[in-house]
Amino acid sequence: MRPLLCCLGLTMLLGSCLACPTACSCSLKKNGRLLAECAYKDLQEVPQGLSSNVTILTLSANRISRLGQGSFAEVPEVQSLWLGYNQIGLVEPGAFASLVHLKNLDLSHNKISAFPWQDLRNLSGLQILKLNNNRLGGLPRDAFPSLKDLRSLWLNDNELTTLAEGTFDSLPSLSQLQLFNNPFNCSCKVFWLKKWTENTSVSITKGGSTLCAAPGRLKGRAVTDIPDHHCVAPSAQLTYLSNPGNAVPYDGLTLSLHCSVAGSPPPEIRWKIHTSASRRRLEISGPNVARDGNGKQSPERFLVFKNGTMAIPKFSKEDEGIYTCLAVNDVGSREVSVNVALAGSENPAEDWLRDEPQASHLGGGSCSKGDEMDPSGAGEKLVIVYHMPKGSKSRAGGAVPQLRLGTLLLALGVAVCW
Repeated sequence: MRPLLCCLGLTMLLGSCLACPTACSCSLKKNGRLLAECAYKDLQEVPQGLSSNVTILTLSANRISRLGQGSFAEVPEVQSLWLGYNQIGLVEPGAFASLVHLKNLDLSHNKISAFPWQDLRNLSGLQILKLNNNRLGGLPRDAFPSLKDLRSLWLNDNELTTLAEGTFDSLPSLSQLQLFNNPFNCSCKVFWLKKWTENTSVSITKGGSTLCAAPGRLKGRAVTDIPDHHCVAPSAQLTYLSNPGNAVPYDGLTLSLHCSVAGSPPPEIRWKIHTSASRRRLEISGPNVARDGNGKQSPERFLVFKNGTMAIPKFSKEDEGIYTCLAVNDVGSREVSVNVALAGSENPAEDWLRDEPQASHLGGGSCSKGDEMDPSGAGEKLVIVYHMPKGSKSRAGGAVPQLRLGTLLLALGVAVCW
């Protein structure tokens, strides 16, 4: 009787392990993995009634159009999931998030235009991801987080026009990448991909078929053939202007800095300001001055012009701090900084030469334009020493003196003017 009961119990246990929907065939493999074969069954959704022990689930070549958040709740142990050649157009966030044992995921030959990339954060063991032959128009830069074991990534035959720099940086095990048959716009935004392919050990299958669809001058050429001279990272040089020609006369001291940039495409100029006294942080992303031919004054505190000049009228101790010019284009960025401090003297030349006997007097009644900051410096020290003539008055008739720019302190010497 006891052996009979044991056999009956074992039969019931195996029966529960092999629970299988009518449309599928289920079997136990020699390696102990439980296979649920549901391909070519004309299914319109993921079938219900699958055993929780299924490790291989094949749903290829059906008519499934939607994957909901709980579509795979019954199979938390699945390691290989094959969903190719369906009609999947909607994948809800959370559809794959619970499949923490997943190693192989095939979603090729569907209609996916939007994918819940955040689901991949839980799939740290994923090794193969097939998203080829879909309608993906773009990828976020952090599309593949935490996928340290991913070896093969298929993105070919989609609608990708660009890729963010660093898209594949978080994939240390990647050995095969397929990108061909995408309509890449070979602007400088994808120039990094050319450089990456030249230096990576990843095998890019059919690399010669990864072609440019735009712009016209590059259409039909391989992404790896983008000419270097079309895309040049920015360079920047920060210059102190003692008397800029476009400056509006202001009472008091006006500090003017000019940022000269170069690169292809032409870089955009942004300014970052960090004042010491008030600990204020400010970023100005573009020109903020509207001026007519008569030199109408802007109400802005920091005047930023289209030509790369920034002027700070009535510069005071409150404005001391680090001024940074940031040049940005599609290839990269470059920034240069200057640390500005303010000091006063009735005789700046004599005071400076007394404090620095090795400095030579440059003479002259005015400062020349274009004293250059070191472009490689992380913050050259610019000390402005202004001359305050005795008995001077402001234009408004008040007691505030007309301050005129005094000296520029650099590593190589000093220029004096008043």
